[in-house]
Amino acid sequence: MWLLIAFIAVPLIEIALFIQVGGLIGLWPTLLIVLITAVLGTWLVRTQGAMALGQLRSSFSDLRDPTEPLVHGAMILFAGALLLTPGFFTDAVGFALLVPSIRTAAYRAIRARVQIHSFEGPRPSGPQRRPADDVIEGEFEEISERPRRREGTSGWTRGHDSKH
Repeated sequence: MWLLIAFIAVPLIEIALFIQVGGLIGLWPTLLIVLITAVLGTWLVRTQGAMALGQLRSSFSDLRDPTEPLVHGAMILFAGALLLTPGFFTDAVGFALLVPSIRTAAYRAIRARVQIHSFEGPRPSGPQRRPADDVIEGEFEEISERPRRREGTSGWTRGHDSKH
């Protein structure tokens, strides 16, 4: 239900803001502002996204919980979508999501509602191999080679001449 309300409310808010701002400063300055925010937003999303990706890689290499960098990356991606959507309200929300302290506050609010029980790296399965153990025991059976088929034929074309 909240998603339906958002899909109705956001376009109405954007239309109202376009009318108000356009009436105040005119059509061309309004369109110029929308274009500038899209370009600036794209640049900010690229730089912040690269930093978030670096933090995610660092958390993986240090075997730390990657939840926070993943959430930051998702919020940056969402901010990029909002900044590419023409409008003042979506731009304001998109730029707000590019502020690290706002993302951190949003992450904490989300984390308060979601319980993460544990995070562990992958554990090896099966028997553990000792480093000095380089002997592999096993049984084998020698199998003779099957006769080869003629080149260019397959089970699908068997019985048909391929040079019609």
